[in-house]
Amino acid sequence: MSYFGLDRPRSPLYYTAWKITFVVGLLLTCGLFYYAAASVHYDWRWYRVPQYFWYSGQEDIRSDFSGTVKEVQHTPSGTVIRFAAEDHPGELVSMTLGAGSEALVQPETDVYMGDIIAKRSFSKPGILLEGLWVTVVVSSFAIVAGIGIGLVTGLCRLSNNPALRWGAITYIEIIRGSPLLVQIFLWYFVVGFVVDALLGQVGLPGIAPLWYGVAALAIFTGAYVAEIVRAGIQSVHRGQMEAARSLGMTHSQAMRKIILPQAFRRILPPLAGQFISLIKDSSLLGVMAVRELTKATREAVTSSLQSLELWFTCALLYLVLTFMLSLFVQYLERRAVR
Repeated sequence: MSYFGLDRPRSPLYYTAWKITFVVGLLLTCGLFYYAAASVHYDWRWYRVPQYFWYSGQEDIRSDFSGTVKEVQHTPSGTVIRFAAEDHPGELVSMTLGAGSEALVQPETDVYMGDIIAKRSFSKPGILLEGLWVTVVVSSFAIVAGIGIGLVTGLCRLSNNPALRWGAITYIEIIRGSPLLVQIFLWYFVVGFVVDALLGQVGLPGIAPLWYGVAALAIFTGAYVAEIVRAGIQSVHRGQMEAARSLGMTHSQAMRKIILPQAFRRILPPLAGQFISLIKDSSLLGVMAVRELTKATREAVTSSLQSLELWFTCALLYLVLTFMLSLFVQYLERRAVR
């Protein structure tokens, strides 16, 4: 039996040689980046990056009274300092410093209002971790909403009802024909202004900018998901629908039980690409005062002047998010094939 082209079997040496070629190319690329980084004579300070993920420090606690410290008591809930205050003659007033605090004064110490009397240790998420969390939240809500909008719009796109079909086409063409950044501005400065003004007239608080960002991303993604769904449904042979209808199923039953499960396997790869783009597009929400990962990185760079370390870290975090999403979609593809 003869083989031609790609059908020809390969020897183990062939695969080993190309694996070595890949590893050598990867090492050369890393070496090139290292040489370029060393040539710019930049003072790399990677040791300062972790504080932007989790920050620990101390803050000063100042006295609310002028007077004499009479007692410093340590309790499970924190430190309590009692004063004989000048503006409360004949009684002792107390300040509870809270957990993690350390008193710096002793009994019979005279203090004035505003003096530092203790320090409190604290630990909190850093600005990059907060931005990463906002990116995950925004992307998750936008993906779920985009799937719902895209599925409904894709089905309307295939409907025999002219109003549903033309409405879906109009929505898809308008959204796909305008930049996402412009749509974000419209949602924030136009829709947001009108909605918040109406809510203010009835005494309700305004909506946070984050949710306008979610809406903009969901509407934008829904248009592309609709076309992916339409193409996936049309890729299933029409004989499948005819066979289902001949068995007594209604159109909706056949679509739900026969057509959509087959189309789902085919639309997963393009959906994964669309959702990966959505995660990266969430970086545009910084223009509407949403502190997602890119805006958080920009603020950290402004305050620390560590541009290279922080932007490399930002890119790595986006890579982790998109890679995890890719792994999840691959898992769904394997489950769908079974």
